[in-house]
Amino acid sequence: MQKSVITISREFGSGGRTIGRIVAEKLGFAFYDQDLILKVAKESGLAEQIVEKYDEYATHKNSLLYALALSAGAGAGGTLSFVSRVQQAQAKIITELANKGSCVIVGRGGDYILRGREDCLHAFIHADMQFRAERVVRLYGDNGQKPEQRLRDKDERRKLYYRSFTMREWGDMHNYHIALDSGALGMETCVDILVALAKGGQ
Repeated sequence: MQKSVITISREFGSGGRTIGRIVAEKLGFAFYDQDLILKVAKESGLAEQIVEKYDEYATHKNSLLYALALSAGAGAGGTLSFVSRVQQAQAKIITELANKGSCVIVGRGGDYILRGREDCLHAFIHADMQFRAERVVRLYGDNGQKPEQRLRDKDERRKLYYRSFTMREWGDMHNYHIALDSGALGMETCVDILVALAKGGQ
């Protein structure tokens, strides 16, 4: 069965965003990643900077952000917390984009939001630490932090955000249709596999 929507979750440095973009180009699909922040900001009524801060990088190292990320959704006086407002807007927009037409959506709990839809293919891109560390330094430079720690921090933030939003474990194979090791397979092969699956395995 052909798939018109592909969601991509990814470990930091695995190349998931790049793979998603190339898959979208090859299939002629729309591609949504950072531009979702603008859409969510508009929908939630929050400033773009706030939405970006509370997006998929909830972190245990900032006690306020951590508390918000793990909130049940209600703030003082019964009002929705920042995180809840962002997540609600995000779910609405991702659903609308999937209904609008063929697309690739990177991160932001797309696999959870669109769970159960037969027109969706949910992928998780991962790779070993060495591959990701080398790639991160090559692409983003040395920020003074050890690459391995940088990877662990980013992944932990994504994990916390995903759990607070979905109550599921980020990276758990049961949440995805396919998991691809971009380091072992190569990014081009990952692209080819996803393209083939989207076309119905032809």
